[in-house]
Amino acid sequence: MKVFISTDFEGVAGIVDWDQIMVGSHDYALGRRLLLGELNAAIDGATDAGADAFVVNDSHSSMRNLEPDLLHGRASLLSGKHKPMYMMEGLDSSFDAIFFLGYHGSIGASQAILSHSYNPRAIWEARLNGEIVGETALNALVAAHYGVPIALVTGDQVTAAEARQLSPAPHCVEVKRSVSRYAAESLHPEVACERIREGARLALTSQRPATPPIFQGTIELGVTFLTADMAEMAAWLHGVELSSGDARTVRFVSNDPLEVFRTFVTMVMLTRALVE
Repeated sequence: MKVFISTDFEGVAGIVDWDQIMVGSHDYALGRRLLLGELNAAIDGATDAGADAFVVNDSHSSMRNLEPDLLHGRASLLSGKHKPMYMMEGLDSSFDAIFFLGYHGSIGASQAILSHSYNPRAIWEARLNGEIVGETALNALVAAHYGVPIALVTGDQVTAAEARQLSPAPHCVEVKRSVSRYAAESLHPEVACERIREGARLALTSQRPATPPIFQGTIELGVTFLTADMAEMAAWLHGVELSSGDARTVRFVSNDPLEVFRTFVTMVMLTRALVE
């Protein structure tokens, strides 16, 4: 059994501040140790369920947060920039299941620790078919294209609630309770790892989703940016249109989930030129 793991950082137990998850910051060493613990727990749980091959996509910020020699399961590690498929780079139809580990709530979500949607310095809100979504649902577009089920999502209670809106809903493990964007009550890291290990095992056995995420018919992507010039730049892309009456919002419509995802990621890359 082959498992693809996309790791973020904000949803890890004990993480409540950017200073814990950015390369070179004061508490980064602590943060990456906590992330590694949860990742290895997920790999161990998957191994308990019979998984024998793992590809880990280090998906947060610099995308070089994990030490390759410390990964369990002899996992392959995809790290560094630039990744054309960003948080889903490396996924293809050869995988049996997907784990989203250390994920977080969408930008603007109430009581979501360190909430954002790909780029907090550019994106105010993202929607799929009119529903506000975060990175879990956006990345699920790629899972749908390749026909791979999302088996496990870990993070806070907001992340879990958003993940359960997917069809079918993945197994979720809540490792902390966010009380604001910068405060949370976290499980002890050992307890969090125990629950993730068991959750990973269950996600691949008795509670394993039978099908990949379902996006029926036409998919409409709506993205609202912080400024109008960001939206104008995004509208340079083929098929992307400015919304009437809202200079900060663009829309894109397609029947192809992968095309929607690629268009969104390209918007993210383009608008970085205005904030970096």
